[in-house]
Amino acid sequence: MTEKAVKGPASYFPSIEKAYGRPVGEWQELIRSSPLTKHMELVAWLKSAHGLGHGHANALVAATLAEGR
Repeated sequence: MTEKAVKGPASYFPSIEKAYGRPVGEWQELIRSSPLTKHMELVAWLKSAHGLGHGHANALVAATLAEGR
């Protein structure tokens, strides 16, 4: 058992891809290209404009914003 379980926001990625039919990379590019910068603004935008559920939107935003840290 050398494989580590994926934890944190990335643990949502397989279900996000399955549920919405787009790779996580595409969602992250949308987030990066958005004029919005605040976490909850981005979550609300993904939910309203793209139909994502709260947990999925939150995971995508958290992972994407963490890249810049």
